[in-house]
Amino acid sequence: MPAEPVAPPAVTDDDPGGRTVRRLVTLVALAAVLPALYLPGLVHDFFDLKIYMRAMRWWADGNPLYDYVQPDRVQGELYFTYPPFSALLLRPFALLPLGATVVIFTILTGLGVVLTTRWLLGPVIARYQLPRVFTIIVAVLLVLAVESTRETITFGQINMFLVVLILADLLFAVPQGRRWAGVGVGLATALKLFPGIFIVYLLACRRWWAAAVASATAAAATLLAAAVAPDDSWRFWTRELWDNDRVGRTDYTGNQSLFGLLSRFTAPDKPDRLPWLLLVAVIAGYGLWRAARAARAGDHLAGLTLTGLVGGLVSPITWTHHLYWFIPAVVVLADAAARADRSTLEGARRRYWRTTLAIGTAALIIYGVVSFYDWGVAPARTDNPGEFLVRNTYVLLSLLLLVTLPTRRNDGPEVPRRPAAEPEKLHQMDTRPE
Repeated sequence: MPAEPVAPPAVTDDDPGGRTVRRLVTLVALAAVLPALYLPGLVHDFFDLKIYMRAMRWWADGNPLYDYVQPDRVQGELYFTYPPFSALLLRPFALLPLGATVVIFTILTGLGVVLTTRWLLGPVIARYQLPRVFTIIVAVLLVLAVESTRETITFGQINMFLVVLILADLLFAVPQGRRWAGVGVGLATALKLFPGIFIVYLLACRRWWAAAVASATAAAATLLAAAVAPDDSWRFWTRELWDNDRVGRTDYTGNQSLFGLLSRFTAPDKPDRLPWLLLVAVIAGYGLWRAARAARAGDHLAGLTLTGLVGGLVSPITWTHHLYWFIPAVVVLADAAARADRSTLEGARRRYWRTTLAIGTAALIIYGVVSFYDWGVAPARTDNPGEFLVRNTYVLLSLLLLVTLPTRRNDGPEVPRRPAAEPEKLHQMDTRPE
């Protein structure tokens, strides 16, 4: 009789020295790519942060805050557009040299990236027993490579501060039923109006207490600013809030919202508001319905990610540095792909498509559609399908993820299952008397 084939030995990692070298090479390679990715963004030279600081000095000199204007070759004229509460918190920085403010904002943004990345990956690391430090460092380097992060840092934006407040609320305080749940979302909304979509999300999830706390926090912060600067507050809420032209041109490619997509069809004219409002109603309704379903299933990360995508789509202006929400989308897709049951054809298909979408999304958001193209200064219409795809990449990706982002039934770490014993081993293990 022919000898039975011998199974190959199990692959084990019994070379910790070699493993350490491979990890170091991976980290060095990723870190070496970052300077090349940041090179195009260096022309921004902390442009937005400089506007904030000049506006604060203008305000500190006794001038009306929202009268400050700065010429720009692309947008024409740029103003200070944040709510008065943001101005209240930014004003002390007017006392510092601009260089010191740049360093502080950059360091705080970097810390925000590290903190939020740990929050996103904590359950995944526990579930698959991944090497914690190595996994987080790799993930942080990848997040730093994403276009929204690069634009946030090189423009000197405040987006990561808002993300920290939102994630702290929606990943921890709200699911745990804390009495202060909603404070983070409320503060973020008072700082920059975009996070108000997460109050609507809390209402859709029937988190009445958290929604009430968020609304009360936003109102209290707004009233505090009104008490300090009543004239500027009145002007902002009654006039400047409704003037989209103060923020910039809506047709510019950097505006990756639905309104931006429509504006690129009608430039230099503005699109009709009625079709846009109808699209906003449909997309907001569908997206928040999916987000609430995900939250009720226990997948709070998918819920807040879908909500962030909705906010980016329905806002009249959504610059690329606002689009952090692709990052948690990649985490959800990768985790859902790893969970798929490979023993069935349907499970194998889900694994393949989720993996493909995760890799494709990561590649798009790292490459970027704005950083590597010069879209010119003059308004230009979208004239052909190829240009339509490139100029609206993030809008289309947001719509795709809004439909396809999976909901994971249990978002917490799982105890690894013990492999089922083979029948002959089961017989050997059964020592009970007959």
